[in-house]
Amino acid sequence: MNKQNVILVNEQDAAIGEMEKMEAHRKGLMHRAFSVFIFNSKGEMLLQRRALHKYHSGGLWSNACCSHPYPGEYVENAALRRLKEELGFQTPVNKIFEFTYRAAFDNGLTEHEYDHVFTGEYNGKLNINPDEVSDYCFRDIEDIRAAMQSHPEEFTKWFHIVFDRIENWRNKNYSHLATS
Repeated sequence: MNKQNVILVNEQDAAIGEMEKMEAHRKGLMHRAFSVFIFNSKGEMLLQRRALHKYHSGGLWSNACCSHPYPGEYVENAALRRLKEELGFQTPVNKIFEFTYRAAFDNGLTEHEYDHVFTGEYNGKLNINPDEVSDYCFRDIEDIRAAMQSHPEEFTKWFHIVFDRIENWRNKNYSHLATS
């Protein structure tokens, strides 16, 4: 695994330093992160199953991609970079909100993130990176909610935390797909 620094931040997302990524996760220090949610023109959400060997949450379903910007990198540029690195495509993204969360994992790591959330639309071909992603699919939001209720252990902790807000955003922005 490559050593990578994350940007340590305070509750207002002001940078207060840098630290090696795994050390920040071991210490549970708040750092800058992003999450990207991709929908197709039918309003279905792109889910990815994380590669089994990921340092946490391996094999679990989650949103299109999540990661950390490099020190000095704009968050939106980092989101576009990771879409390309993990899923093999780029598409314009828009920031829709930000939030903080803390989630501890069984392996002693803790995600404590100031998360910038982006959405985009994409209908083309994916070229997944097997080092990052083991599977993917586009699913209807109602089907995702039902799967999360029947098998919550199959989804990442942060996906559970943010899902209601994403579902509300999707329902407002894809309301033209609702059947009357």
